[in-house]
Amino acid sequence: MRRLIPILLPIVGLLYPFIVYFGTEKVSPPIFALVLGAIWLIRAPNLLRQPGGRWMVGIALVYCVLLAITGAAKLLRWYPMLISAALLVTFGLSLIYGPPFIERIARLREPNLPPAAVRYTRAVTWVWMAFFAFNGSMSVALSLWAPLSWWTLYNGLIAYLIMGTLFAVEWLLRQRLRRSFA
Repeated sequence: MRRLIPILLPIVGLLYPFIVYFGTEKVSPPIFALVLGAIWLIRAPNLLRQPGGRWMVGIALVYCVLLAITGAAKLLRWYPMLISAALLVTFGLSLIYGPPFIERIARLREPNLPPAAVRYTRAVTWVWMAFFAFNGSMSVALSLWAPLSWWTLYNGLIAYLIMGTLFAVEWLLRQRLRRSFA
């Protein structure tokens, strides 16, 4: 069970659009809120120790409370936008107060980054911020003006394909740059 807890929230996050799509007819929004809030509370002790973790947990729990109180099924669609907004703020604050979020990740593997690599991590942090802004905007637009099926397709598949492509392109670029630093 202990090994399941760290991956529970990411799994629910991945499946969330499909859970909403298939579950809204069967489960009331307050029950969604209760389950989602419980998962965030289970993960909170670990998340609170991470950069931006307080923001993430706070925003998610406020969202769950709002969803539970209002019972509005339309609010179920706003969760992906909230996550994108929280990540956008977290990455943005890391650029202001440093070190940039991607630099922190890179230093876990390579503590003595050369100055060129530090500049690169700053640029990659900006790229991820652009992705989170785009992703959140798409989620909002689809929440407001598209059928649930389109929202589910974007948030449950297309957003992850874009994210995967971004990871792959960045990894390839990083390998190329790493060779030039050597």
